[in-house]
Amino acid sequence: MAFADMLATLPDVSHLAALRLIDASGAVVATLENKPGQAGSVRVYHALAQRHGGAITPAAAAEGLGLYAEHTADARAHPGKHPNIDRLLTLAAPLQVVLVPA
Repeated sequence: MAFADMLATLPDVSHLAALRLIDASGAVVATLENKPGQAGSVRVYHALAQRHGGAITPAAAAEGLGLYAEHTADARAHPGKHPNIDRLLTLAAPLQVVLVPA
């Protein structure tokens, strides 16, 4: 299934302005804003957090690579082009997800 088709199966995120990824020390490692260019990633990360207890775990990261569909192969071929996919490819420790309401 293509990424665009996959997105249509994920929960709506119109109630979110952004989501923050927090490491074990409490530092914000990334903020994904619900705006063009990042909205799809907000939807993917939100769905993963819902399925994995509010965190992006190694299991969530593996699932997320499947959700990104054709973009995962492009991210592997072009490191740095898709930072939100790169994060999943290299995830070593869980990241807490904090939702920022719209």
